[in-house]
Amino acid sequence: MKTTGKVTGIIANLVTIEVDGPVAQNEICYIDLSGTKLMAEVIKVNGKEAYVQVYESTRGLKTGDTAEFEGHMLEVTLGPGLLSSNYDGLQNNLETMEGVFLKRGEYTSPLDMEKLWHFTPTAEPGTEVSAADWLGEVKEGWLPHKIMVPFIYKEQYILKHVAPEGDYKVSDKIAVITDSEGNDHEITMMQKWPVKVAITAYRDKPRPYRIMETGVRCIDTFNPIAEGGTGFIPGPFGCGKTVLQHAISKQAEADVIIMAACGERANEVVEIFTEFPLLIDVHTGRHLMERTTIICNTSNMPVAAREASVYTAMTIGEYYRSMGLRVLLLADSTSRWAQALREMSNRMEELPGADAFPMDLPAIISNFYARAGLVNLNNGKTGSVTFIGTVSPAGGNLKEPVTESTKKSARCFYALSQSRADKKRYPAVDPIDSYSKYLEYPEIVSDLSTRVNKEWVEKVMKGKNIILRGKEAYEQINILGDDGVPIEYHRKFWKSELIDFIILQQDAFDKIDSVTSLERQEYMYSLVIDICEKDFSFEDFEECGTFYKGLINILRQMNYSEFKSENFNKYLEQLNKEINNGR
Repeated sequence: MKTTGKVTGIIANLVTIEVDGPVAQNEICYIDLSGTKLMAEVIKVNGKEAYVQVYESTRGLKTGDTAEFEGHMLEVTLGPGLLSSNYDGLQNNLETMEGVFLKRGEYTSPLDMEKLWHFTPTAEPGTEVSAADWLGEVKEGWLPHKIMVPFIYKEQYILKHVAPEGDYKVSDKIAVITDSEGNDHEITMMQKWPVKVAITAYRDKPRPYRIMETGVRCIDTFNPIAEGGTGFIPGPFGCGKTVLQHAISKQAEADVIIMAACGERANEVVEIFTEFPLLIDVHTGRHLMERTTIICNTSNMPVAAREASVYTAMTIGEYYRSMGLRVLLLADSTSRWAQALREMSNRMEELPGADAFPMDLPAIISNFYARAGLVNLNNGKTGSVTFIGTVSPAGGNLKEPVTESTKKSARCFYALSQSRADKKRYPAVDPIDSYSKYLEYPEIVSDLSTRVNKEWVEKVMKGKNIILRGKEAYEQINILGDDGVPIEYHRKFWKSELIDFIILQQDAFDKIDSVTSLERQEYMYSLVIDICEKDFSFEDFEECGTFYKGLINILRQMNYSEFKSENFNKYLEQLNKEINNGR
C-alpha cells in the first residue's frame, strides 16, 4: 500500500507534506492539483513531515492538497532510441510533445514504443548471466546497441530463453532468466534505473591509461585528457566555453556524445538544437546527431528540473558505457546546477557555506565526477565515460566555491582567459593557469611515448616553460619599454608568441586547422620547438620579432603536406633573404 499525505506548507517549489506512512530519501511522489499530477522528490524527512521539491511550477497549489508516494526514486528509461533524441531533465521527449512548452502534469514517453528494432541474439540459453551481461544487440544508427540483463538483477541467473532473430518493440519479451529459487523473470529491450545511483555492474574500475584525442591542439598537446577522465572549463561570459565544448564533441575520439544543458539561457539551448543536427562527424562523414543525445533544461525551469538534468545525462552515459562504448559527456554549465542546489538549501534554512552554497557542495560535486571513468566489463571488454563540464564563475572569479570545489575533483583544468578572448586568441585557454594531472600518470606518459614519441612529455614541458618566460619578458617590456630591456627579453617574448600563434590558437572555420590529428600536432609542435631552441642572431634587425612574425605567417598558411615537403627549407631561405633585404 502506497504512502499518502497532505500539503501543509509551500515555499516556491519546496512543499511540506504530512505523511501517513514511511517515505524514503529521494523518493518520488505526485501532488494532486485539481486533477493535475505534479511530480516531486523527497529531499528531507523529519518525523511525519516530508520536504519535497516539485519539478514544476507550484502556482495554485494550496494546503490540504493530497500527495501519493511511489516507493521509488527518480528513474530514467534505458533502451534503443536514446540517440538522436532531445530530452528535458525528467527525460520527457521534447520532439514528441505538443506545442513549445510541456504543460504541467504532462509527461511524454522517452522511447518510441511502436518502433520495431531488428534483434540479433548473442547469448545461448542455459548460460549463467547477471546484471549488464549482453543478451543480443540491435542497430541504433550505425552503433551496436547491446540488449543487457537489467542492472537490478545483480545475482547469478540462468538464461532460460532468448528470442530468435527478428523485429521487436522495446516492450516485447526478448528473454527469460531464472533465479536460484526457480522463479522466472521476463526481460524486454528497455529497463529503468534511478538517476542518483551509479551503475556499478562491471568488474573493476582501473586508472585511465590512454589519452582521448580531441583535435584541439591546446588540449591534446599541452593538457591532454584521458579516456575515462574528467575535466572542466571555467571562464567568464563570452570567452567561448560552449563553442569549445562543441568543437570537442565534434572531433573527439568517442562513440557516443551526450550534451547536458543544465540551466543555460534559452538562446544557447536553441543554438544547440539548431546547430547540432547540422554538424558533420569528422570521423564518419555522417551527421553528429546520429550518435548524440541532448538533455536540456533552461534557466527559467524549476531548480529541481535543473538539478535532475546532469544526473539523467550521467545515467544514460553509464548505460552506454556498459555496452563497451566510449562516451563523452559534456555539461554546460555545472554552475547553474550548483545554483539550483543553493536555492533549495536556502529555502530549507540549512547552514550556508561559502557564498551561501550548501556546506556539502564539494562532496556533491566530487560524488558526481567520480561516476565518470574507465571500466572493465564482466565480459573482458572496456567502456568509458569521459566527463567535461563548464563553470561560469561570477565576474570571471576563478576563486569562487564552485570552481574551487570542482578543482578538487577534476583532473584537467582548462581556464579560459578574458584577456585572450579580447585579443581574439581562440580557443581562449590560458596555457599557464591550465593543467592536466594525467601527465603525471606513468600509464599516460607511456601511452604518449608509444603514440607520439619518447620525448613528447619533455617537449611539452619545454614549451610551457618558454610560454611562461615569454609572459614574464612581456611584462618587463611593458613596464620598461622596448629599449629598456636587453634583446634577450624580446627573443623570449617572440618565442612564446610563436608557440601561441602556431599551436595554441586554432581556426575553427578552416578545414585544415579546425581539427588536428595527433600525428600532425606532433610534427607541428616538434618543428616549432626546434626553431625556438635555435640561437638566432637579432643584432641586424630593427625588431627582433621580424623573423618570428614572418615565420608565423608562413606556418599558418601551410597545410600538413607542405610541412613535410622539401619546400619548407626554401620558405625559410626566402624569409631570411627578405629580412636581410630590409623587408
